[in-house]
Amino acid sequence: MAQLARVPSTRLVDDATARGKLGPLRELGGTWEGRGFNLIARPDFHDKTNLYLQLNQTHETLTVTPIGSSIPNRGFGQDDIELFGLSYLQKINDHSTGGALHLEPGLWITQPPTTYPPEHPPPNGCIIARMASIPHGNAVLAQGSATPFTGPPTLPPPAGTKLQAGAQIYNGSKFRSFNSTPFSTPCSTSPPVINADGSSERRTPPQIRARPFKEYDLLNNPSATCRRTPVDTSPKEPDLPTQIDDVPMQHVINDPIRLLQAEIRKQVREGHTFEGWALNIATRPAVTFRLLADEPTGLTVNIPVTGAGGGIENILFLEGAEQGPNAETRLVYATFWIEKVTSSTGHHFMQLQYAQMAVLIFPVFTLLHPPGGSAGELVKLGWPHISVATLRKAF
Repeated sequence: MAQLARVPSTRLVDDATARGKLGPLRELGGTWEGRGFNLIARPDFHDKTNLYLQLNQTHETLTVTPIGSSIPNRGFGQDDIELFGLSYLQKINDHSTGGALHLEPGLWITQPPTTYPPEHPPPNGCIIARMASIPHGNAVLAQGSATPFTGPPTLPPPAGTKLQAGAQIYNGSKFRSFNSTPFSTPCSTSPPVINADGSSERRTPPQIRARPFKEYDLLNNPSATCRRTPVDTSPKEPDLPTQIDDVPMQHVINDPIRLLQAEIRKQVREGHTFEGWALNIATRPAVTFRLLADEPTGLTVNIPVTGAGGGIENILFLEGAEQGPNAETRLVYATFWIEKVTSSTGHHFMQLQYAQMAVLIFPVFTLLHPPGGSAGELVKLGWPHISVATLRKAF
């Protein structure tokens, strides 16, 4: 075996070499702009209600800068390795008001295969990780892998592909589609089980001894007892549109990934073709999903992600959902599609789409209780915080 070269102790900037080592992350460098959608349920202590369902159409700017030198990691288990990466700054505003919603500095990195511990990328793929700092008081490390794809990136696979019953598997993504309905949670040492994809609050049984959460159903108008955007927004936000990009608003709330599908369907009709890299990351080695919307305790499927792992740290205000009433982030997983979109004339542009789920844990008061139970019992649930967007590389 050839002797490995020692990683230099002095790291001078060598942009060309560093960019060449980025592999599938190379095209991330640059400035991206576009629109998206954000859904989050948050505790509503101020108004003495269980929750406020916040819904925002978003405008996003993502600036990604390659790091001009290697990042050496050293240890005793094997010889040194070199990481290569990019720093980023993500800014998200409400599309209608311009109000600030999210600011996130972070890093994307690639990692070579290792022998100690043994870690290998998937075929034709690469080991990657994302490190994010969230001003709410969270630090997230989500690991995973990048793999190539061709064809429409967010549409179901070709006809004839064998899928599990009810599955909606997306080209390039390891995960199932979304269901924004809250779900019951096990203890803090067990991973959450995500509700069956493509469903709605009406179809998914309540996970607690309480009424369904009417905030998720547009048949219920927003009010003092159904607290949902635009109730009590300041300045007053407009009412929710009946649809976004031809997707009915109720379908957007049920599963915001439909917005990504709508954009791809439009581009397919215009004759565009697609190729690129899918980045699948998670803070746990696998994510568990229910298979049937109307059966909360039935069959589940475990989705492993090569190289996934990491974790989430929270400030004390957010920490300890098992002991306290405040919101804690328990799980983050996401797919990013780096897409080269080519028109029928041969011209192309770069497009970035992502679908991200962050599971928040916080309690609500039950409104119904069993014989002998006490009114106002606190029950902790998992609340999907979903973000999707379609961005294009800007000039």
